[in-house]
Amino acid sequence: MPKSQPPKPSSSKSLSPEDAIDRLEALYMSATSALAEALDQYLIKRSSPTPQVRARFCYPRLRVIYRDLAQPHPTTARAYAKLQRFGTYETTVTHPGFFRGYLMEQLEPLVAEYAAEIEVEASDQEIPYPYVLERIEELSRSGVTPGELARHFPTPHLAAVGDEIADGLADLDDGHPFPLALFDAARVDYSLRRLVHYTGSDWRHVQRWVLLTNYHRYIDQFVRTALAHLQEPGPWERLILPGNIVIERGMTPAEANALAASCQWHRFQMPAYHLVQADGEGVSLVNIGVGPSNAKNITDHLAVLRPNCWLMVGHCGGLRESQSIGDYVLAHAYLRQDRILDSLLPPEIPLPALAEVQVALQDAAATVTGATGDALKARLRTGTIVTNVDRNWELRFAQERRRINLSRAIAVDMESGTIAAQGFRLRVPYGTLLCVSDKPLHGEIKLPGAANAFYETAVAQHLDIGLAAIYLLKTRRDSLHSRKLRSFEEPPFR
Repeated sequence: MPKSQPPKPSSSKSLSPEDAIDRLEALYMSATSALAEALDQYLIKRSSPTPQVRARFCYPRLRVIYRDLAQPHPTTARAYAKLQRFGTYETTVTHPGFFRGYLMEQLEPLVAEYAAEIEVEASDQEIPYPYVLERIEELSRSGVTPGELARHFPTPHLAAVGDEIADGLADLDDGHPFPLALFDAARVDYSLRRLVHYTGSDWRHVQRWVLLTNYHRYIDQFVRTALAHLQEPGPWERLILPGNIVIERGMTPAEANALAASCQWHRFQMPAYHLVQADGEGVSLVNIGVGPSNAKNITDHLAVLRPNCWLMVGHCGGLRESQSIGDYVLAHAYLRQDRILDSLLPPEIPLPALAEVQVALQDAAATVTGATGDALKARLRTGTIVTNVDRNWELRFAQERRRINLSRAIAVDMESGTIAAQGFRLRVPYGTLLCVSDKPLHGEIKLPGAANAFYETAVAQHLDIGLAAIYLLKTRRDSLHSRKLRSFEEPPFR
């Protein structure tokens, strides 16, 4: 079993969790301010930073030390903030102020239960200048090219950005600290900038509860629902649309509707909408579009924000004669034919259904539809979903038939298996509730007239079920983060 470097002798440097985060913030602000100042000087005077100045452009490092104090090893049912062996654990940190709540949630149990020591210092991992310089128009006006800046300032290096820890490929040789978190600062910053690019809104707006869909009609309904919530008493504070358009509580319906109508969401590949609640406890809905590539792309980046869960709510083809258009499918297994994750998470690796999520989705369906018992079973079918990379799989049904039959699948789509696999791989609780929009094997194919009639009646109820499930999961948060997602060499942080 790999061992980290021997713990350092006890010192007075050990910090409380709150003081450690304060120190992380101070070091991060000092580094980014020095980098921004040096960039300004270069844009104005073309004066490049000296080696001494450049040495300040580094992320802060967080270190946790767990010593053998001859005490019983703590036992806990918690799925995070756990130290599995004695030694030193480290990670670099970006935006510690934004992640303060998350960091406190991880560090406090480590100190209280394991008597862990915390140290904070500057690392030698440089902060790439694009993660600090967001004034691209100023760069363009100055006549300075990105290639020129790259000669004088740190730039992103793909060799330093990866998922080796999450994928169990990290080097855990003797003498090296254990990883403290799944993602280091460079990996987090890379994804934060990608989120802005794809979703069209500031990454800070993403809420801790995430819905993913593959049809824009769910977005239209989400906006209508959100605007109604903002006119009623409740915890919701604002709705943020792509392009960082903000609709605040207290605006008149006319003002809110005008802002919503002005949103040019089509400029962004996977537009995101955020119904904001205090402390990030609201709901974000992302239209990921069609296909497993998009599904992997956006979840790769959402994962660095450590959401409490993501749920897929979209459409599927029903495969059983007993199903009707508008019925729901609650996935308890996935036949993964998406191909995109085969090298990272081979398709023979089973994806467990998370009981907490499954129960919440079923309870939400019962509440919203008003159906119970046999009536609910008639509308909500639980079973295996085929996630296929080929949208026109029907054209080769002769080859697909046996595999579908052997799997006992009840529905087919293009994203759900990928989203579940990403949740399993990146330790984010996941679930899928789809709505049957056509039955390709039984002559009920998706044609414009029939599809429009279905959309008008089904989308609103389906979205309401997704939102109701999130509400239930909030009240059951303690059991949500399942130990089913932990690996043998799991970092302490969730």
